Amino acid sequence: MKYLFTFFIVFFLSLSVFTQNERPKLVVGVVVDQMRYDYLTRYYDKYGDGGFKRLINEGYNCKNNHFNYIPTKTGPGHASIFTGTTPKYHGIIGNDWFDKDQKKNVYCARDSNLESIGTENEAGKMSPHRMLASTFADENRLFTQMRGKSIGISLKDRGAVFPAGHAANAAYWFDFENNGSGNWVTSSFYMKALPKWVTDFNASDVTENYFKEWNTLYDINTYAESGSDLNNFERIFEGKTTATFPYDLQNLKRDNGNFEIIVESPYGNSLTTDFVIKAIDAEGLGKDDITDVLTISYSSTDKVGHDFGPNSIEIEDTYLRLDLDLERLLKALDDKVGEGEYTVFLTADHGASHVPNYLKSNHIPSGLFDESKMFDEMNAFLEEQFKVSGLILSRINSQIFLNQKKIISNNLDLKEIKEILALELLKYKLIDKVYVTSDINQFIGSHGYVETLLENGHNQKRSGDLMFVYTPEVFKDTKWNRTGTDHHSGFMYDTHVPLLFFGKGIKKGQTFKKTEITDIAPTMSALLGISFPNAAIGQPLDFVFDE
Repeated sequence: MKYLFTFFIVFFLSLSVFTQNERPKLVVGVVVDQMRYDYLTRYYDKYGDGGFKRLINEGYNCKNNHFNYIPTKTGPGHASIFTGTTPKYHGIIGNDWFDKDQKKNVYCARDSNLESIGTENEAGKMSPHRMLASTFADENRLFTQMRGKSIGISLKDRGAVFPAGHAANAAYWFDFENNGSGNWVTSSFYMKALPKWVTDFNASDVTENYFKEWNTLYDINTYAESGSDLNNFERIFEGKTTATFPYDLQNLKRDNGNFEIIVESPYGNSLTTDFVIKAIDAEGLGKDDITDVLTISYSSTDKVGHDFGPNSIEIEDTYLRLDLDLERLLKALDDKVGEGEYTVFLTADHGASHVPNYLKSNHIPSGLFDESKMFDEMNAFLEEQFKVSGLILSRINSQIFLNQKKIISNNLDLKEIKEILALELLKYKLIDKVYVTSDINQFIGSHGYVETLLENGHNQKRSGDLMFVYTPEVFKDTKWNRTGTDHHSGFMYDTHVPLLFFGKGIKKGQTFKKTEITDIAPTMSALLGISFPNAAIGQPLDFVFDE
């Protein structure tokens, strides 16, 4: 009876929004990669009036918005925002995970059956085929008989592919990794050749013009919201002796991945905005009364965050420059679609911790955990206990994958192995909790806060046999994590992210009521009067709607 009542409420809400307001001509979903909520408040006084402040002051600010699963990673984040569900149902359980059939790690968006379009390397062989659920962009395509467009744009392939959905007209990403071509590319999943406007953009000098000096936007002495420019907690680019301003990208590019150095600076966000504005024009987005969906993911915030951490002047400068890019984007939408004719939401795919070594220097508990050493030690432990080698196949995303074929062939007890291994894992100082799955790989455990997040992130077919949770502010020990930051947990620094709604159908306001990332897609679906994504578990946030 309760579920029937919920159905009628949701149906009525969707219908009421549809009948009281004309649909926006364009819905723009903006994801800022690795944006902690406090980046809105910490830098607020330095933001201009046309970017973040415009979204806050003229739109609706959900101040207590959280991810509701573990792990908080880029692939799962983008999939969850746009499907309205968690990895338990949409299946994107990490950026990479161990495939039990192939017995190797797989990348979330990789599709080897496709061809790269716009580059000769394999950067274009991507699709949403591993995402098991529809997005609200997919539902809009179905509702409009495929007349409403859906286009995704991001420097990262996974930031473009998952939001745009399965039925997208196009998704474009930047070929920058492994000394890539520096082109905006796509895959044969979407088209046979790049449109002329994309090839023209690639042939222009727009991208190369960002090989320039990155210095602070304002006087560096005014960056009181951040720590000292010279410290021991930040990555030093090859070719520099300190992680300090200025950064001459032209001189640094050869030793730092060529086009990758642009992505590792705020100019990657500016390049994304250039490409987005060109796409709005060339694709005719928002030019008629049939709603289009444009998804944008700003990736350079994540790259800079990983390199320098939340307390760096580099990350503050990146957000101040992103604020200008958002202002430029909103002005372009005003001019090209019409002020009051489009709807925007802005959120993030995850947050981030402070740099563990920085926290240690301030006597705040934190640390780095050597997972490779643990993997070897646990395999040796199980071999000693059961006289069989290689019982652990993989450890990834804080999960352990057991060699079930070997366990069965040696007549070992799977449940016993899990329980003994869990007890041994708990002996590590930095591991706080360990959970085992049932014999059919179903999450089991009491349903407290952390357990609920783990269950929401656990996919019965794809996830591991054991899951472990670190104490707060702990990451796996890699060269990357010894400076800069990382993310993956269910702690507040990773789950608390912005959620701003703005534009047509949205009222001005704010709330501290807890909202969840899975509420976004149902909210946009209700605004448009379309079906919710097919695996959505979130609820529409009716209080953001303009009555």
